[in-house]
Amino acid sequence: MESGEPLELTSSTGSCQRAVLGVVGWATASLGFGFELGDDAAAALTVAGVSWASGTALVPVLFAVSRRLAAKYTARLEAAGYTPVPDRNGRPRYLPPGGRLPGHGNPFAG
Repeated sequence: MESGEPLELTSSTGSCQRAVLGVVGWATASLGFGFELGDDAAAALTVAGVSWASGTALVPVLFAVSRRLAAKYTARLEAAGYTPVPDRNGRPRYLPPGGRLPGHGNPFAG
């Protein structure tokens, strides 16, 4: 990363998108797990349902952990002198001290 480039704190997907992808992936894995352990279809679906429900119950915990980590990293960046600026989509980016937004200033400067 160059010194004048804004720092992105989060990934390009939002927490709700990650939760949906995680629940879909967990459901698929639960079905595979259920059919591996279950003797018949009813037992397999029961095992899959219990596994899916227990995994989905963790989603609020993961949201809380994600928010806590984002707040910690935000505080660390601001303490280091980084400036929060929104990008064109409204997501926060952090400019290093003395950094400028891309596209501002003389493009021919050396």
